Amino acid sequence: MTNQASTNGLSSRKPHFILVPLIAQGHMIPMVDLARLLAEQGARVSLITTPVNAARIKAIVDRVKESGLPIHFVELQFPCAEAGLPDGCENVDLLPSNDYFRTIFDAIPRLREPLARYLRAQRPRPTCMIADMCNPWTADVARELGMPRLIFHGPSCFFILGVHLMEQHGIYDRITDDFEPVLLPELPQPVEVTKAQLPGFFWSKGWEKLRSEALEAESTADGVVMNTFDDMEHSYIELYKKVAGKEVWTIGPLCLYNKDLDNKAARGNKPVIDHHRVLCWLDSRKPKSVLYASFGSLLRMRPWELIEVGYGLEASNQPFIWVIKDVERTSEVDKWLSEGFEERVSTRGLVIKGWAPQVVILSHPAIGGFMTHCGWNSVMEAVSAGVPMITWPCFSDQFVNEKLVVDVLGVGVAIGVKVPFYYINEDSPSAAKRNDIGKAVSRLMDEGEEGEERRKRARKLAEKAVSAMEGGGSSLENIACLIQYALKHGHDDSDQEEEHSA
Repeated sequence: MTNQASTNGLSSRKPHFILVPLIAQGHMIPMVDLARLLAEQGARVSLITTPVNAARIKAIVDRVKESGLPIHFVELQFPCAEAGLPDGCENVDLLPSNDYFRTIFDAIPRLREPLARYLRAQRPRPTCMIADMCNPWTADVARELGMPRLIFHGPSCFFILGVHLMEQHGIYDRITDDFEPVLLPELPQPVEVTKAQLPGFFWSKGWEKLRSEALEAESTADGVVMNTFDDMEHSYIELYKKVAGKEVWTIGPLCLYNKDLDNKAARGNKPVIDHHRVLCWLDSRKPKSVLYASFGSLLRMRPWELIEVGYGLEASNQPFIWVIKDVERTSEVDKWLSEGFEERVSTRGLVIKGWAPQVVILSHPAIGGFMTHCGWNSVMEAVSAGVPMITWPCFSDQFVNEKLVVDVLGVGVAIGVKVPFYYINEDSPSAAKRNDIGKAVSRLMDEGEEGEERRKRARKLAEKAVSAMEGGGSSLENIACLIQYALKHGHDDSDQEEEHSA
């Protein structure tokens, strides 16, 4: 067969991607976006999920069916009872307490055999697997089926690179004090961190086996897919490619795939408030005047901490939208909200109790700032909308994301938190007081030169983000390259058909 014929053969075939997200909202949301983006670019996709998680994204599933995109949402039964989890605990944010955190991670690999059964039954055989880094058990499945396997990294490249540099230079083993500052080696500019702020993968005591498996699964993967874009993390992406010695496809910001308002509103879970009502409220505000405050799906603030946030927002005299998760709504918090707070701020504050349509909110011209926990999805959504941030990191990759936002990109104001949340005792003082919050809001929303420069940088970054996801943009080009890679390295469809018929 000539090269030309081979090329034509590649272009006429459709690859079949298997996407295996971690069952946590921050990991599933970008994977669902990736599934739709791959399908729109001509691939077939099977996204592995469970019944409860599929029900949470029912609106998206229904819209995919209506659109005719070749995506199959594969619901594997999750072994809650068998694993010792309460019924329906099929997502990390549904756990009744942190006591079950280890239990759910021990349960997830039980999906190995159901996944393998599904894949074996596929004709033609799937072309390529993209598995979350936190699902190292997928490596055996892909190996058994002779399928290329790519790692999906949910956090920033800045964080992933930092972990690898700490590992390779023996810093995790050499430094015994979790709070001793250390300069990250090899970076183009000085970045100082502590082990507590850059904990690595599954670094806590008792998680050594999973950490080892995750690092092994990454080292044996055929490549890496990242939800970032070249113009934002270029030097870190290039250095990571050298350090990891792998092909890396940057395909973000994935949130920008959602151009339709209803698609934006349906991401992740069903909102507790109709997005048209939120838009109506925002339409009545001046451009860039509203602060949006939300802290992701996993963090559970203590009652007195939430109350401090409320007092800080009230003292700022700034219009705001504040999201409080269902799991944070104790009788103490509900009482405080209803006995004065909501009434006092009724002319300028909107409190959303439950899941909020975050991308819809951040995209509105009235939003001028975002108080965030610095989870990577939230950072990318803010960057894509050109919204500057108040950074309040809590754990995992969030402190390093804060450094990227504040020190490297210059689009954020740090609230001043230094200690990860899981190092704080229940009786310890709040990480940030109402005065800290008020000051940070005033500084971020400042109409002077500093605030204007920050807003200008945020706008320019948003333009680059949008360009990356448009025709000819780096991320869309990388999606095309990813599809070509799968076709080149996956099973040949015609060979499989012949093998099956034989």
